[in-house]
Amino acid sequence: MPSHTISVLGFELAFKADADQAQVVAARKEIEERFAVLKTQGKHMSREKLLAFLALGLADDYLLTCKKLGQLETKLEKLLHRMEQDDTAGNNIDTQSE
Repeated sequence: MPSHTISVLGFELAFKADADQAQVVAARKEIEERFAVLKTQGKHMSREKLLAFLALGLADDYLLTCKKLGQLETKLEKLLHRMEQDDTAGNNIDTQSE
């Protein structure tokens, strides 16, 4: 597992993850961009509150993404089941015509 050391919002972080360096940099960029938006909207909030709102926003996005993924997986399973049923029905017809 690769080790990474990056600076995020003024914090030096060292960790190991199965992500490549480009993915870690993209994640850092996303956090810093979201923090900048929150900071301009909440000018009178403490850094800790802004970080808590950032964490809540990211958690909410994650939960919504998981929900959408679950819905897509359900749709795919239904489509696969229908395809298998159609294939089975088609094989029965071919078998009978031989």
